[in-house]
Amino acid sequence: MKPHTPTFVMWFEPVTHCSPGAMLSGTCPDSCDTFVAMSPATLRGDVVFGKNSDRPADEVQEVLYVPTQNHTSGEMLSCTYIDIPQVSRTHAVVLSKPAWMWGAEMGANEFGVCIGNEAVWTREKLESEHALLGMDMLRLALERAESADQALEVLTSLLAEFGQGGLCVEGPNEHFVYHNSFLIVDHRRSWVLETAGAFWAAELVTEGVRNISNCLSVGTSMHREHPQLRAHARERGWWNGKSPFHFAQIYSESGGTCPRLHAGARLLKKHSGAGVFHAHEMMSILRDKESGICMEGGHCTTGSMVSVLNPRGATLHFLTGTPNPCRSIFKPFVFTENVAPLLKTVAPLMKTAEDKRPDRRHALYRSQECAFAVTSPAKLLQGLQELEKRGLKMLDEMDSTQSDPAGPCSLSKLFSNFVEEEINVHQIGH
Repeated sequence: MKPHTPTFVMWFEPVTHCSPGAMLSGTCPDSCDTFVAMSPATLRGDVVFGKNSDRPADEVQEVLYVPTQNHTSGEMLSCTYIDIPQVSRTHAVVLSKPAWMWGAEMGANEFGVCIGNEAVWTREKLESEHALLGMDMLRLALERAESADQALEVLTSLLAEFGQGGLCVEGPNEHFVYHNSFLIVDHRRSWVLETAGAFWAAELVTEGVRNISNCLSVGTSMHREHPQLRAHARERGWWNGKSPFHFAQIYSESGGTCPRLHAGARLLKKHSGAGVFHAHEMMSILRDKESGICMEGGHCTTGSMVSVLNPRGATLHFLTGTPNPCRSIFKPFVFTENVAPLLKTVAPLMKTAEDKRPDRRHALYRSQECAFAVTSPAKLLQGLQELEKRGLKMLDEMDSTQSDPAGPCSLSKLFSNFVEEEINVHQIGH
């Protein structure tokens, strides 16, 4: 197999920040983005998933691995705000998640299911009362589903039984609440699931490219929907029952305008035309600052993820675990037996005064923060890029059985070893 030559974007370019007025007027894109590229756009017919998680700049995002677990009958599970019945067996997952909550912004499971979620605002009432966060539902779906189809069923069942709601940002004075959309991906197909309160619509994607952002995007091409979706819209006077049913236009708070969604779609089209789209191209999109996909400032990209799902079985996930993919490297993770604990990307357990937020900066977060505070970014660039190139090279070396010349022990410590090496690069930069 001919190796795919990586193309790297220039890191550390100047950032253009949006003014508050531009944000309010909708002329500047803001917040998260999730992408998928499938055959015939991709190299070798792989499925490539990617997401930037954009959150408050002072929020720490951790990378957490949870192995397969068996649970006792009647066991309850404590999510971020509520307890729900646990299932008898949960799958192994790797998650990129805000350190203060139970749920995750994005992640993957041992069966090659990947999910990212987005905040959306709709005509349905927002609930600040305790329920499942969209991030809780995402993690639950990864722990309970073996395919994208099953994950869709899990998500819609959770929504029906427990509802969605609760504050999405930590702090007693925060009042950030939203509904959720999800991009659900496996080796064969993808689902865009978008919700409005208790209601939802889902679009099946089997080829090409698709992205979601902070707005409803499912139009008339719905493959599954809430059984009362249309009746509810007609009762509320949003739809006359005769015109084509366009979910985004009917249920959107803003009428469906979303510059960020269109910016992401243009980037996907730009990189996927030649049928060689791969992890390198997805990382370039997530590092794109001109579009606003890569954010800095008060609301910034706090974590990023790229997954490559090979139809023949080989799967490799890349996660940053630190803010700003233009300053972070994507480190490879593989599901294998006895994955080494990800100690340096998990927030420490620290007690603090009731009126103060705990310091949740993990070891890698602190290392990056210190390095870029005292060193010119250009001095760190070469070492970080070389380390990332080594991880990307594994995509061309791994076969369908995910074998590795150094044996399974090497794969079990793969992500942890790359974290250690990234920290070493930071220290050399000092």
